[in-house]
Amino acid sequence: MPSSSPHPSTPTAVTVTRGSSPVVLGMPHTGTWLPADILEKLNQTGKMLTDTDWHIDQLYSGLLPEVTIVKANFHRYAIDANRDPGGVSLYPGQNTTSLCPLTDFDNQPIYLAGQEPDADEIERRRTLFHSPYHEALATELERVRQLHGTAILYDCHSIRSHIPFLFDGKLPDFSIGTNHGETCHALIEQVVKDICQKAEGFTTVLNGRFKGGWTTRHYGQPKTGIHAIQMELTQTTHLAREQLPFDYDKAKADLLRPHLREILDQLTQLVLSGSLRS
Repeated sequence: MPSSSPHPSTPTAVTVTRGSSPVVLGMPHTGTWLPADILEKLNQTGKMLTDTDWHIDQLYSGLLPEVTIVKANFHRYAIDANRDPGGVSLYPGQNTTSLCPLTDFDNQPIYLAGQEPDADEIERRRTLFHSPYHEALATELERVRQLHGTAILYDCHSIRSHIPFLFDGKLPDFSIGTNHGETCHALIEQVVKDICQKAEGFTTVLNGRFKGGWTTRHYGQPKTGIHAIQMELTQTTHLAREQLPFDYDKAKADLLRPHLREILDQLTQLVLSGSLRS
């Protein structure tokens, strides 16, 4: 269970739960911890932490035995672990947020005036948070690849269903990202898409507004035996409401979790059957 406190006290940037499954769950945005020196620079909008991937760790808990989980405990307002560490935009020409966000998803400033991070501070945060997360993720993917010959990174995300600054209208419930098939074997993309499209009461898009973040694009190198796929869920699928306090809705989640379990089970079987080696 995630802490009910918006700012849990923890000195650890990353938590790794190590298992023997061929699937690795990445969770770069479910953390809500900010060190005091960053938290005190945020304005009231920033301190609400609205852009958290709320309760994603709880949603996926127990769905796949022996799964490895790499979870960032720090909040994305410290630094976004799913952005290029060099600050290169993943979506040129489209509204988005930066490596160290200065605004929230509604384009509202999150810092007190004059307290925004400069280049030195961004580099400090990259060293303290971004690098340890990706060092842990790279280590676990390689360990799993050594165990099975193949590893699948399933990158777990969620987002509010309506954010006019980022996209028009309502986002589909399942947004699958593979950077147009470049980050994984075609069977992985097909299996995930088929399960989502058959899920009654849910909507699906493949490589729509979200085509896979830096994590998916960086690690998804099928020729090396490491595949990656991003799943962006709308928060209406598992939250009571998409505003504070962003409470987890067990009844909603119980309708969603069987589909997520089927996805993870089928991805596991693709690896164990050797289907991805062709």
